[in-house]
Amino acid sequence: MAKLIFTESYNRKAKKFFKHHPQIIKQYEKTLKLLEINPFHSSLRLHKLAGKHADIYSVSINISYRITIDFIIEKDTIILIDVGSHSEVY
Repeated sequence: MAKLIFTESYNRKAKKFFKHHPQIIKQYEKTLKLLEINPFHSSLRLHKLAGKHADIYSVSINISYRITIDFIIEKDTIILIDVGSHSEVY
């Protein structure tokens, strides 16, 4: 089971995001639980980013919204970085 780390910066971004998108909170919570249990589950669509974001990964909340993460596999630690639409987090 992976450990999720919520930084202050991430919490501020998430609070602002959910103020504008309260309808996806349940999907978000389900995504976090699945990420914690099995970060490689196919429904998360975990993938490494490229270009200026080459050091981070992304998982999908749904077709429109993503969570970007720093995924440290060796230590089973996942640091949440950002949440938002595709254009907001990339």
